[in-house]
Amino acid sequence: MEHLLFGTAGTPLSSKGNDSLSGIERVHELGLGCMELEFVRGVKMGEKTARRVGESAKRLGIILSVHAPYYINLNGESKTLAKSRERILNSARIGSVCGAKSVVIHAGYIQGGSRDAVYDRIKKQLIVIQEQLKSEGVDITLRIETMGRGSQFGSLDEVLRITEIEGVLPCIDFSHLHAITGKYNSKEEFASILAAVEERLGREGLDNMHIHVSGIEYSEKGEKKHLVFEESDFNYKELAQAFSEFNIKGMVISESPNLEVDAMALKKEYERIKI
Repeated sequence: MEHLLFGTAGTPLSSKGNDSLSGIERVHELGLGCMELEFVRGVKMGEKTARRVGESAKRLGIILSVHAPYYINLNGESKTLAKSRERILNSARIGSVCGAKSVVIHAGYIQGGSRDAVYDRIKKQLIVIQEQLKSEGVDITLRIETMGRGSQFGSLDEVLRITEIEGVLPCIDFSHLHAITGKYNSKEEFASILAAVEERLGREGLDNMHIHVSGIEYSEKGEKKHLVFEESDFNYKELAQAFSEFNIKGMVISESPNLEVDAMALKKEYERIKI
């Protein structure tokens, strides 16, 4: 991408309607540049609507991504595994019709055994999914998200390592990484995450970022719930500094409960620094 764009996880709260078309229009009105279509409760959008969504986003210059359903576990067994694969495939298919660039995925859980063994299982499933999408002519990037609990697959190392699969890239959720460690909340620590991305993926990785961010409440076990920036300890202003210093490009999606308010706050801070 040519710029760093800021947007919302789903339709902004101030939209006239709750649908994706209203959301895209409101994102444009607010001066934001991207939106993530939230399929987190299931892929309920049909192809006809997806085409309309894609046409509207293209007309207004809004870049889209999609978030696959939460109910995915590529480390599951039989029916769970089959349903997980299908949910990712359906997200990618409809996302592609919308013109979305990426599908964000919560890949699975650590359920006994070593993390290396779980990594191998999830890697195998992602390869199968990628081969299926390729056979269907679906061109969309799978983004494995960094997660906020140790029981979940998605450490920073894991989501960077899994990019050994062609067509798979990370979704860096800075708030999750803060919640799971209590750290990663200063410019230097944020910079260390971006440096790890660059080490693994090169400058191309920094030019094609997909980021989630919000305020966050956490305990010793990790993430509890999302908060607005001002009600949390998350240091979004220093995050903006790290973005600027690394001159990253791509999409930054606000998952705060106030969605567009925090998206615009982070955008404003970033633009203030870049001047």
